[in-house]
Amino acid sequence: MASGELDISHIRLGERPLIVCDVDDVVLQFIGPFQLFLQSQGHAFLPRSFRLHGNIVSQADGVEIEDQEVSRLIEEFFEAQELWQTPLDRVVETLDRLSEEADILFLTAMRPRFQDQRRRLLDRMGLLFPLLATEQPKGPIVHALHASRSLPVVFIDDMARNLHSVRDHVADCLLIHLMPNSPVHRFAPAVADDITRATDWTHAAELIEAHLVSGTFTRAVPAA
Repeated sequence: MASGELDISHIRLGERPLIVCDVDDVVLQFIGPFQLFLQSQGHAFLPRSFRLHGNIVSQADGVEIEDQEVSRLIEEFFEAQELWQTPLDRVVETLDRLSEEADILFLTAMRPRFQDQRRRLLDRMGLLFPLLATEQPKGPIVHALHASRSLPVVFIDDMARNLHSVRDHVADCLLIHLMPNSPVHRFAPAVADDITRATDWTHAAELIEAHLVSGTFTRAVPAA
């Protein structure tokens, strides 16, 4: 394995479809709990763009927090995520049902040093599926996981860049854009027209189950 490459050798997939799922604001609430965390630290988040840096201010005087301090706050939040984050509506029972038909893997965009905290939190909620924590692009990772398998594959995320990355690396993948309806997510970059928007986990499950039944999806990876 090359230096810096994500180790996925411990992931064991069965001869079943694969569902790869993001975590923050897809499985676990992020933006709401993070706002509450900021309040506990004397800060406030102003939804002026789809960014954390540049949008956090002091509650005392409204002065914008410097980027270095924002990064520190994000790290502290992930360190204490077990005290703050909760699951989205119906995600636990939905993934439990889908796991009867497919392998499920969590691919979370987070520094690997916080993986143990996230693992404990997911386990406590009964979400026992394998977890990979990395800040690397998700497309090559899903490609490496799925490789040349002829089984259906699904990828779920709230970020356009992650969905586009997987689209560009994995042929015939059902791409589902699932994100909360929040003031900050209204500023989120738009996804491409060939990516399906799910309104909630009930809707996402319907899309996934239809894809698993059909076993095919017509979108192909563009030529390099």
